Amino acid sequence: MAEVIHTSCIKITRDRGPIRKAMIEGFSEPVFYGIHGGIQKFYGVDPVEEHAATLDHIVGAVSS
Repeated sequence: MAEVIHTSCIKITRDRGPIRKAMIEGFSEPVFYGIHGGIQKFYGVDPVEEHAATLDHIVGAVSS
């Protein structure tokens, strides 16, 4: 088995509505997740503020 190089420690909590706050170990500022654009339209939700969806981060991570 390969040696573990890094383990991510992340705590995600629901802030309000579809907005979630992620605290990532080693960073002092939170990362916010939510909905926008097509996702917002699909679910018929009108958020107070738009944030990148978790899917946006996943797609960005694998397309580099």
